[in-house]
Amino acid sequence: MYSHCTTGGWILGNSVDGTQAEFVRIPHADCSLYPIPDGADEEALVMLSDILPTGFECGVLNGKVQPGSIVAIVGAGPVGLAALLTAQFYSPAEIIMVDLDDNRLAMARRFGATATVNSGDGKAAETVVKLTSGRGVDTAIEAVGVPATFELCENIVAPGGTIANIGVHGTKVALHLERLWDRNITITTRLVDTVSTPTLLNLLESRKIDPKLLITHRFKLDQIGDAYETFAHAANTHALKVIIEA
Repeated sequence: MYSHCTTGGWILGNSVDGTQAEFVRIPHADCSLYPIPDGADEEALVMLSDILPTGFECGVLNGKVQPGSIVAIVGAGPVGLAALLTAQFYSPAEIIMVDLDDNRLAMARRFGATATVNSGDGKAAETVVKLTSGRGVDTAIEAVGVPATFELCENIVAPGGTIANIGVHGTKVALHLERLWDRNITITTRLVDTVSTPTLLNLLESRKIDPKLLITHRFKLDQIGDAYETFAHAANTHALKVIIEA
């Protein structure tokens, strides 16, 4: 688990400042950086630095997405959409995206979701279960990080299914063992290790994935204040990922 290395682990943006600058020094660079392939699209590679491996490793791989399975992704933000893009590597029968934002749900459909559910009416669990003929989903990927979305995953997972948590939780969440104890449920948590980066690089080079779909806005470095403002009001600006150019 590279994310928990005793001499490294989660450093950038945690124990040292992140990398929104023209030049940076990278601790453990000899074992944490990858060379850029000739001719590669650098904007696409930015998505491989965080959200693509996060959605892939913490959501899809931990969630044990399989051919023919039914997947629900709760949260259509950038990481949830990254999970949507990478889940399709494994040919699930259905991918249901759940969110409050109709714009992001429409984008999820363009990215490959087979169904979308707006959870604003408080009936998302009922709707998802109905979409699965009463059974529930094989994999429920939590990509928000609030109690309501994790509990939604508990309510829609099928017997024998997996809840794969991606979201960063800052408050306690109710674990309803009174409903889950006899259902053979697996719950996974994880920090991204970026062990999938070489695989994602190969898929990018072969054009099996287009992470630039997630980029909606571009700013120069001296406009970074505007970039943060745009991202902070994503519901109005329809922002997903914001690129900062030097």
